Amino acid sequence: MTVKVLFSARAELWPEYRPLLSKGLLDAGLDFDLATEIPPEKVDYVVYAPNGGLSDFRPFGRLKAVLSLWAGVESITDNETLNVPLARMVDHGLTEGMTEWVVGHALRYHLGMDKHITSQDGTWIPEAPPLASQRRILILGLGALGESAARALAALNFKVMGWSRTQKNIPGIKSLSGTKDLKQALSQAEIVVLLLPETPATENILDTQSLALLPQGAKIINPGRGPLIDDDALLAALNSGQVGHATLDVFRTEPLPPDHPYWKHPNVTVTPHIASETRPVTAAQVICENIRRGERGEPFLHLVDRDLGY
Repeated sequence: MTVKVLFSARAELWPEYRPLLSKGLLDAGLDFDLATEIPPEKVDYVVYAPNGGLSDFRPFGRLKAVLSLWAGVESITDNETLNVPLARMVDHGLTEGMTEWVVGHALRYHLGMDKHITSQDGTWIPEAPPLASQRRILILGLGALGESAARALAALNFKVMGWSRTQKNIPGIKSLSGTKDLKQALSQAEIVVLLLPETPATENILDTQSLALLPQGAKIINPGRGPLIDDDALLAALNSGQVGHATLDVFRTEPLPPDHPYWKHPNVTVTPHIASETRPVTAAQVICENIRRGERGEPFLHLVDRDLGY
């Protein structure tokens, strides 16, 4: 039987994904029809991005799964017309890129690189940073991205703590969960990295109260989701010196409006949502593997728990 695969994402992605998905499906030994337009009642799988325009899944009577090209699925988990398995993108290319970005900015903070890059005024101040083994870093979120970043930082001898809503067991990483553990971890963290999903339970996880728990001058790195941070609370903490600096890659509104105070704040670094992105070559491999699994009756990879929201 021919497997019908609908590609529902931005049109400009189609020329790049089409040959990659076709090769992957051929390598999986599948007879397939891959297109951007297929009658809904004939579609078996949807390769999906939220900005592709598809929101009503009711016409898709024989749909087996929706396979997202995005790691974040908060915009679709509450779609009442979607009643089939939803898989999010867990892509080793995305994970590698995110790990590189997080480690780079953590090292930038640890080594005090900004001071030396921006202050070439002839002043000789021979102050060496502490060793990594003396620096405490907290990773909020221990999914695939958080675990990878935590392992990489631990390999550099940083004291790494990880917190997640559900308890994890990661060798070499002090893994915490629950409200009490979060407060304890925040009180020790010199650098905080946010890699949690966006859910009602994680929105504003860094607010006035939680930011006040940090050691004075702590640094914030957010490549996760904009709504994880209460922006007004962070600006207040930056202005008071409670937070020493924040590097932010994601925001509630993107692109970040030109008049947003983050742009001109001396203790904020804005990066334009570039911490990592889905790589078509590796993402296509993940999608094709899930289609192969679906056709063989094997469990899908990276299924979303609709109740948890990720």
